Amino acid sequence: MGPSMATFTFDPYPSKQALLLFNVARKASRSQQLVRSERRMFAASDDNAMMKQILSTHAPDGRLVDIKPILLIIDNVLRHITPEIDQALTAGSGRIDSFDDPTNLSAIDDVLDALAYIVHKISCEISCKCAGGGDAHATTMVILNMLSSYSWDAKVVLTLAAFAVNFGQFWLIVQLCTTNTLAKSVALLKQLPDVLEHSQTLKPHFDALNKLIKAMIDVTKCIVEFIELPCEYISSEVPPLSTAMASIPTAAYWTIRSVVACAAQITSLVGLRQEFVTSTSEAWELSSLAHKVSSIHEHLQNLLRLCYQRIEEKKQEETYKEFIRIIETPQKEISKILRVIFRKEDPHPLFSPADKTRVDIDVLRRKHVLLLISDLDISLDEIQVLEVLYKYERASSSELNYEIVWLPIVDRSAWNNSYQQKFLNLQSIMPWYTVNHPSVIEPAVIKYTKEKWRFVKKPIVVTLDPLGKVTCTNALNMMWIWGNAAFPFSTDKEESLWKSESWTIELLVDGLEPNLPNWMREEKVICFYGGEKMEWIESFTSATKKAAQTLEIGLEMVYVGKNNAKERVKKISGLITEKQLSHSWQDASVWFFWNRLESMLYSKTQHGKTNDPDIIKQEVMTILGYDGSEHGWAIFFLGTTEMVRANGERVLSSMQSFEEWEEMARQMGFIPALRKHLEGITDDHHCTRLILPGISGGIAESVVCAECGRPMEMYFMYRCCVE
Repeated sequence: MGPSMATFTFDPYPSKQALLLFNVARKASRSQQLVRSERRMFAASDDNAMMKQILSTHAPDGRLVDIKPILLIIDNVLRHITPEIDQALTAGSGRIDSFDDPTNLSAIDDVLDALAYIVHKISCEISCKCAGGGDAHATTMVILNMLSSYSWDAKVVLTLAAFAVNFGQFWLIVQLCTTNTLAKSVALLKQLPDVLEHSQTLKPHFDALNKLIKAMIDVTKCIVEFIELPCEYISSEVPPLSTAMASIPTAAYWTIRSVVACAAQITSLVGLRQEFVTSTSEAWELSSLAHKVSSIHEHLQNLLRLCYQRIEEKKQEETYKEFIRIIETPQKEISKILRVIFRKEDPHPLFSPADKTRVDIDVLRRKHVLLLISDLDISLDEIQVLEVLYKYERASSSELNYEIVWLPIVDRSAWNNSYQQKFLNLQSIMPWYTVNHPSVIEPAVIKYTKEKWRFVKKPIVVTLDPLGKVTCTNALNMMWIWGNAAFPFSTDKEESLWKSESWTIELLVDGLEPNLPNWMREEKVICFYGGEKMEWIESFTSATKKAAQTLEIGLEMVYVGKNNAKERVKKISGLITEKQLSHSWQDASVWFFWNRLESMLYSKTQHGKTNDPDIIKQEVMTILGYDGSEHGWAIFFLGTTEMVRANGERVLSSMQSFEEWEEMARQMGFIPALRKHLEGITDDHHCTRLILPGISGGIAESVVCAECGRPMEMYFMYRCCVE
């Protein structure tokens, strides 16, 4: 008799308990294998050896696969499944929405017909390996080798398609088994668990599965986006795209590896209809994979963002060059220029205030167009003065054939509801055309306004003639100085207007003082003065009035305030009116007076082509220099041109010592005598400041002091004045 052997009894009808124990043991054993494999892979997946192993499977033969329709179907399948899992586990609904993909199904059929075999082959490979408890890494490498002829994006999409087939079939059976006899029979054969019955046990399991599936889809879409980036705008040989391309094999490996893990989890449910036992190791695996793939997605997203930024920069560079070519080339019609200013995607980029509707740029054909360029901090004073000119143009019968278009230059990256409301508020008070939104302005145009037209912050007006030719890069200066008399607001017109000008009281005041014509007819001495120290104002006006009374001459005094000190000037003006010290202008007139003086200086600087002394420029700079000091100032006129001016200390001292030059005043006249007296005053110390805001035009490199004639030093000043 041979050696004894152990005998085993085979029961063809195992008990329910035996099946349960077998399935639980099988599941636990498989989970332990997967976890051990997973931990090894997490520790060593991204080293050089692993990278070489992954790359060794890649041998593309150049075949082209239209993967976007496939990815669309995959996304549709998984997008319907994952919300339905949550809904089934919480609300118990098994309804599936109808397929709502709007694409051409016949075209998708053609793509899938050629790839059906490889998708089926991958699906079978995954199912077989997962059912047998195969090593996850080994299965992933088998799939990569199977897809060696395909590009990286095709590898991932085809693998994901195979998973979508398996998971879709599984979930259809789970959902329909309670209402459909066929599905119920298949579920019994597969021994699938009742999702509703085990909802509390299965929910954490499927939550982790959903997160991983989402991460897989996100990475896949990223990979596809990288492959489809336009090569004419970005090179795969240099960062950031070269960095991304080097990261794609790793991303593809972990996405396929995640597909294997998800498939293994789904396969593990087969045969567990009666009872389901969760495993913390499986939860750890899914969570770890989800974290890993999500990190890869974040990395790829950052690179993708940099790529799109580089592409956008390249496109803007090309658009910028094209804009320069078009705007600097003679055109037959202004609409050609205007169309390149606005984005092509918006056929109606303008907003008409007349009928509150969006309009096409054809409304500007055969017109002179004034592009008002500013940020959202354009002042109401500027808008109001422009409105007067614009409405006069509308009401007059003259040939002032121009339109204004507001182009707000904003930081789009910081755009929010507050800026939107500010834009709408400004748009609502402008009687001219505006853009319907700042985003319709081409970025290349914004760059051009800053680099070529020198827009910084202070508003500018660029003028275009009916043929689209730029006739002036900032007509705002001449509009402030001469109003509509400067039409068509060209550089040539500005130059010709200056040739006919001289330093007179009319040029200085320009209708801001309505009583001026009467005062001049009555041959009164007219004094304009400024400053912000009430003590000086009271002393100066009192002494000056006393001198005029002594000489028995007519005198009118007007307070013109101080530049950029609106609230302080308003308070002082109120006190001057209350104490009846002199006339005083309203806020708008004060703003316009100083803004106009600055415009004169900028305009003169731009047209100062000769070294000949410029009296107008010198006088304007003197008054602006007086305003920049801490003391007041005054300028006296008699008639149109007879004039004398001085800073606050000297003019007050002269008025308070009037008895010293009274006799000379009776002989020579008030203004000549005051001028001679001022010439005799020696000033041992003075500090003159000329403060100008940052502007688009040029600043004179050499400026002489109004007090002593010596060259002034140039400094940069940054100021924030909140009143």
